[in-house]
Amino acid sequence: MDLVQLLGKNVRRYRKEKGMTQEELAVAASMERSYVSDIERGTRNPSVAALGRLAEALKIDAHLLLVIV
Repeated sequence: MDLVQLLGKNVRRYRKEKGMTQEELAVAASMERSYVSDIERGTRNPSVAALGRLAEALKIDAHLLLVIV
């Protein structure tokens, strides 16, 4: 699995664990819902700043988005 797909899988997993919709995550991370969807599907390569905003919105450490669980 490549890193972008791993990131997407982890964003989806943590989002669902928190009981958030893509829209709720997008608002919390100051992103468009379609951008969050693209990240979760592994079709978007987000910036480091975007990773930080996602992690903050999910209330997790950013490195957790990039590790195999």
